[in-house]
Amino acid sequence: MFDFTGKHVLITGAAAGIGFGITKCFHDAGANVSLGDFRPEALDSALSQLEPGRSYGYTVDVRDEELVDNFVHAAEQEFGPVDIVIANAGVIPSVSVVNMTVEDWDRVMDTNARGCFLTCRAGARSMLANETRGKIITVSSIAADAARTDASHYCASKAAIVQFSKSLALEMSKHRINVNIIKPGYVEVESDVSPLSEEYKEITRQGIPLGRPGRPDDIGNMALFLASEYAEHITGESFVVAGGASAGRANLPPAQP
Repeated sequence: MFDFTGKHVLITGAAAGIGFGITKCFHDAGANVSLGDFRPEALDSALSQLEPGRSYGYTVDVRDEELVDNFVHAAEQEFGPVDIVIANAGVIPSVSVVNMTVEDWDRVMDTNARGCFLTCRAGARSMLANETRGKIITVSSIAADAARTDASHYCASKAAIVQFSKSLALEMSKHRINVNIIKPGYVEVESDVSPLSEEYKEITRQGIPLGRPGRPDDIGNMALFLASEYAEHITGESFVVAGGASAGRANLPPAQP
């Protein structure tokens, strides 16, 4: 349905989980994909599953301004101007506010919010320099709207991504560069960066009306749509992919006996 042959897509946090799901969707749709991730081993594993002539990997910490700019430049050297940028890198640790250190807060805000800013800025600068009518997609979360305990820094960072992306959309609109946000719900992935407890997983599954956790390709398919010609008149908008979890509380029993 979607054909991105010849398009250059740059993704952060691309080596595993949601990021690799997005990467694989674009790769399978014909795009050249540039994968950025701070884990060299995971990056090598991801690249081994992709066509060598259409995939490129770069070890990058999205908190580092110079590394992010270098990633975009290196990707352009490999595949030419970037058409689509997807700021996906993020972490989701768990700690209460009273037990949270400044280092805990800074790590999440710097990775999720600062990393999104740096990735989008570098991508937007590339598109402007090359006069590319590109697409920028940021990955937030339904946690931007529905807070939970032991995740104040994560929820705050994901809310920041939404408002940042909307502002960027307004600024880029005159250049015909679309900026949109994906808000995933619970997506079941194995993560060595942000592992989740079995209790958390089970309770979260119960709150999904469609009856299953999200898959990385569910998010990838939404990214395909937002990067396609079918979304030409959409910018500054948020799209929830959560199996209905944001609609209400699906795991409550009937109110009356």
